[in-house]
Parts: sequence; C-alpha cells; structure tokens
Amino acid sequence: MKKIGFLSFGHWSPSSQSQTRSASDALLQSIELSVAAEELGADGAYFRVHHFARQLGSPFPLLAAVGARTSRIEIGTAVIDMRYENPLYMAEDAGAADLIAGGRLQLGISRGSPEQVIDGWRYFGYAPPEGQSDADMARRHAEVFLEVLKGEGFAEPNPRPMFPNPPGLLRVEPYSAGLRERIWWGAATNATAEWAAKLGMNLQSSTLKFDESGQPFHIQQAEQIRLFRKAWKEAGHAREPRVSVSRSIFALVDDRDRAYFGRDESVDHFGYIEPEKLAVFGRSYAAEPDVLIEQLKGDEAIAEADTLLLTVPNQLGVDYNAHVMEAILTHVAPGLGWR
Repeated sequence: MKKIGFLSFGHWSPSSQSQTRSASDALLQSIELSVAAEELGADGAYFRVHHFARQLGSPFPLLAAVGARTSRIEIGTAVIDMRYENPLYMAEDAGAADLIAGGRLQLGISRGSPEQVIDGWRYFGYAPPEGQSDADMARRHAEVFLEVLKGEGFAEPNPRPMFPNPPGLLRVEPYSAGLRERIWWGAATNATAEWAAKLGMNLQSSTLKFDESGQPFHIQQAEQIRLFRKAWKEAGHAREPRVSVSRSIFALVDDRDRAYFGRDESVDHFGYIEPEKLAVFGRSYAAEPDVLIEQLKGDEAIAEADTLLLTVPNQLGVDYNAHVMEAILTHVAPGLGWR
C-alpha cells in the first residue's frame, strides 16, 4: 500500500497552446486539481515553489485555499527553498495553513535548486554569513524553523502589553500541534538525507540527485533512502519516518495519452545543474498499463518509499491531469499492490 499524490510546478504561459495562461489560472487550477484528486481517491496534492518564475511562488495562500476546499487529502510542498525564507514568519504562515486544513499539511523544504536569477535570495534580504554558503544558510533557516515549530516559548513578553499574555515566554502563533513531525527535507545527496534523518525530518527525493556512484538513478535513490532510514534508526527517533519519491508516469489508455506521450522512450540522463556537480536525472515512464506495471516493478526506489508523487503537466489543464491520475489509480496501482 502506498500513498499516491500529485506534484505540480504550476507552470503558466500566455502561449495559445497552454491551458494555464496566467498566474491566476495556475493558482485556481491548482485548487481545482486538488479537489479532483481527492474525489478520485488520491492521497496528496503537492506543489513546487520557484521564485522569479512563471510558476507557483507563494505556497501558503494556495495551501490554505486547498485546505479550505478539501477534507481528506494531504497538502504539501516539494519543496520550499529555505534560502528565501524568514523561519519565524514561515512558522506563522505554516501554522495558520495547517489549522485551516485540520492538520493535513506536509511541508517539504530544502536548500532549493538553481533559480531564475543569480542569488535571488539576496533580493529577499538574505545573505549567508562570512565563510558560509547559501546551502549553509538554508540549513540554518531550516533548523530555526524546526525549533520554532516545537511550540516552546522563547520571546520575552512586554510587561505592559496591549493584550493580556499567558504566563512565561511567548511562542509564535498560531501554533499547530503535530506540524513539526510533518516536515520533509528534499535531499539531493546521501549526506543531506542522513542529516535530515538526524533532525527528525521525513525524506523527499525527487526526479534527480547528484551522482554519487554512476549507477542508474533508481538504484542511487534507493541507496539514499536506505542510508536515510539507517541514520533515522541510529538517531533513536520514536516514530517511523515517511519517504516520498517523485516520478513522471503516464498510462497510455486513450488517443490523447498516445499523442502526448506515446513516443516517450525516456532513459536516465547525466548532466549538470550546478558547475562541477554531476547529477543523474531519472527517466519518465509512459506505456500501456500492463507494460507500465512491469517497468515499475523494477524501480528500486519506488519500492523503498511509502509515498509516490506523480509529476503532472499542469498546462494541459485540470481535466486531463485528473485523467492522468485516474489512469494510474485505476489501471496501474492495483497491479503493483499499491492499492
């Protein structure tokens, strides 16, 4: 049994070939797709965050809106770039969105990937201290965020406040109990996966990671997951961790599917997203359901994970993407024992 959700980057383009032509379209269609996913029996609606881009950039209004329109589905991010975030302000936003959703928020955070502008976090008012990198800054922001989410008081109260205070030091409000255990780290390396485990974060592993062995993507990703679980056990956490992987998977069940994806003969690719850091990009899967089932049986990382996020081509519209999910849930998941 696996949890199956979708992951949308929320791309929009004014092109006549796109069904998502504005930021408004991207946001409103994201809400509608989440509602459709819940109706289909999917388990999660997740969104990628990119700044300075024609994509989804401000997650918390969207997460709150999805939370207000749905009642069961998990709602999350994969991922929020912590280089851009004020941890305390983020804790307020996250607490509010989680309360609106009734405790269904699953927040993926990370150092982030290369953005649309050079050092975009500087425009947001952040810079790493002397001798540290932007990755160090992101991890520090994450550590502060996790600490605040514990709900413990840390701020000295005003002796003459405008409104009465509870006794003791004050915490960030609103506080949502349990959210601390629903924070995930998007890890691109084995080392950061182990670091996340030590801090008690769940693991998100996407469709790429930095190459550390030259092996096929799914084998490297499966090894990353095993190292994460080992580090988690050694850290002595009381609960079991969650692990998600992302995949582009399309079941070819009608002429639209074959027109869009029928020629896809995807394989892993090795390339660079950062200078001097070779990455491995995982393949896409597109085939008739029976063929797809056999292909996916060989994906070691999917087998290691408890949650699968299906990346969706959101510019093809809500109806088509609902169809993509329905095809996987109906024709593929049962044959793999996921349902």
